[in-house]
Amino acid sequence: MHPIAAEIIGTGLLILFGGGVVANVVLSRTKGHRSGWIVITWGWAMGVFVAVFTVGQFSGAHINPAVSVGLAAAGLFDWSLVLPYAAAQVLGGFLGASLVWIAYRDHFAASDDPLLKLAVFSTFPELRNPVSNVLTEAIATFALVFGVLYISDPGFVTAGGDFLEVVVIDGEEVGFGLGSLAALPVALLVLGIGLALGGPTGYAINPARDLGPRIAHALLPIPGKGPSDWRYAWVPVFAPLLGAVLAAGLFLVL
Repeated sequence: MHPIAAEIIGTGLLILFGGGVVANVVLSRTKGHRSGWIVITWGWAMGVFVAVFTVGQFSGAHINPAVSVGLAAAGLFDWSLVLPYAAAQVLGGFLGASLVWIAYRDHFAASDDPLLKLAVFSTFPELRNPVSNVLTEAIATFALVFGVLYISDPGFVTAGGDFLEVVVIDGEEVGFGLGSLAALPVALLVLGIGLALGGPTGYAINPARDLGPRIAHALLPIPGKGPSDWRYAWVPVFAPLLGAVLAAGLFLVL
């Protein structure tokens, strides 16, 4: 599988599981209605697990522009590939969110609250304060990327071997990414972040996770939907990238 296709599919799987579990919990007349935050955090963690396990062997399973930027800032990924990866991830987020909408179409129609419909697609803060919201997302993404930098496998090379940045370690050419063996620890890392730091903003920690589905919310014919809250949309894009760069900086210092 081509790495760009893998990033589209992987991010799509992430959003299918993550957006799907939110829809199951918040939309009306579902089997999982009002089952709570623990269910949501586990659903997102399983989305990470499935995505990384499925496409890690082909692209490193970044499935998140913040991860791509963090690896590049740490010198472990080619900067020229960050933009193609990010574009693929946003597209995957859009496609995954569209599949969630198809699966839950009747339940979107049966639900009255536009804010809950938006919650299926994108994040928003419980207390709107741009400074606090940026700090929360940056801290949460710092934890994610810092963990990923130590979990990532220095023996990973994609099919073809020459698409990712090749790094020489002890005389051996290797690539960096999240291979299949990293699926469980990364999923548990995301679970922990959701439980510990997800309360204020819904822990986007991933620009593509928020932007791709937010675009889907804006474009899809969802009955009774409200605005897509574009005035907040910069926070889950900017803050995760900031947290990723800070995590890479500490990684390099250490």
